[in-house]
Amino acid sequence: MTTLTQDDIARLSPPERLTLIGALWDSLADAEQPVPPAQLRELARRVDDLERNRPLLVGWEQLKAELAAQVP
Repeated sequence: MTTLTQDDIARLSPPERLTLIGALWDSLADAEQPVPPAQLRELARRVDDLERNRPLLVGWEQLKAELAAQVP
């Protein structure tokens, strides 16, 4: 494996650095990717909101039919 120095990284273009960041991130297993507590709270809030409002949800077929009915 080739080790990159700070100077090597500094010489990379912004798109190359972003590609490197993506490759590093993708190399982590799911269990190795930390999820901040605030993000966990937001996910829990969204799941709770979905469960509370499930009766209000409209399926794709119903939505298409409603939109088609509105076209003159």
